[in-house]
Amino acid sequence: GLRSIPSLSQFRRLRYLWINNNKIQDLTFLIKNYCLTELYLNNNELTDISGALKHLCSLQILFLHSNELKKLGKTVKELKGMRSLHTLSLFQNPLACDRDYRLYVIYFLPSVQLLDRKLVTQRERESALHLFNSKRAWVVQSIAFGKRVDTSLGTTVGSSRCTQPARRLIMPSVPFEDPEDAVLVRATRRSLMEFSSVDWNKVATCQERRLKNKAEEPLEKLTVRFR
Repeated sequence: GLRSIPSLSQFRRLRYLWINNNKIQDLTFLIKNYCLTELYLNNNELTDISGALKHLCSLQILFLHSNELKKLGKTVKELKGMRSLHTLSLFQNPLACDRDYRLYVIYFLPSVQLLDRKLVTQRERESALHLFNSKRAWVVQSIAFGKRVDTSLGTTVGSSRCTQPARRLIMPSVPFEDPEDAVLVRATRRSLMEFSSVDWNKVATCQERRLKNKAEEPLEKLTVRFR
């Protein structure tokens, strides 16, 4: 039945905290607990978490279900800096009734793997990318080995009204903020680079060949390949 908690700033190394099943409405008591990795706040009376959790960058598990959170955008914005957050629950909050709520959370919090007790699938990540940034989805798809490929989803042939079927888009598991990141990922995964060199000291010059002062030796070529 707790409605408030005094500051926990003296516990600087606190990592796990269960305060679920209370009547808490304010989270200012967590302002100094930067080491928290698991936080259980479900079944309370929270209506807004803006400015209360964004400093918890080490958080990995966060339970916020069964509260009174209403604004999906503000709630997700508060959690964006949590790069290690992999388990999140927001169900049984008013914001969970928003249209495309699940895809919105998946898109803006790409590190989350388990949302509302359900694993995030690759299909959901693709759908979220198309829904909230269709332009980026097409840019990522059109990148091939560091160059843009001029293709379109539906290409009209000649003067006929026939349209080629849309190509199947293959999206990365995590959306990219910058198309340059997609280029880098494809380069490291698919590109094969090869460098070859020889010992030029063993190669006769034109003058040596004319004067035959240096016997020809078989060239030893060193080839290095890497992705």
